[in-house]
Amino acid sequence: MDEKSTYSMNDINQVGQIQIADEVIAIIAGLAATEVEGIAGMSGNFAGGIAEVLGKKNLSKGVKVEVGESEVSIDLSLVIKFGYKIPEVAANVQKRVKNAVETMTGLSVIEVNLNITGVHFEKNKPGNSDKENEFFE
Repeated sequence: MDEKSTYSMNDINQVGQIQIADEVIAIIAGLAATEVEGIAGMSGNFAGGIAEVLGKKNLSKGVKVEVGESEVSIDLSLVIKFGYKIPEVAANVQKRVKNAVETMTGLSVIEVNLNITGVHFEKNKPGNSDKENEFFE
């Protein structure tokens, strides 16, 4: 998220204005996505190349939001855990992200697009304590 922009809404009581930064919407979407079983994390590289699997500290990385007057479109770049069915996990991510963003912001989510950039799996072999996880893109 290079540019800092905000979404403004009027309070129901006309007391003042509420502004929601695009990054806040991205963080809500990223947090909701990473809570879905089967998601290993966010991927910070939309353009390709070496994908960076990010922890919860960088939840807005790998998330692109486009905000209109009262709606938002969300693109997420994710890494899935090995062994999970991608269509099922993706549908769960889309539902959870849509619900979280709509509930917390009042914006209508018109689409949640997913880009699965890699597969993550845990190696549980004895004697391999220095490299327990592997990531493939």
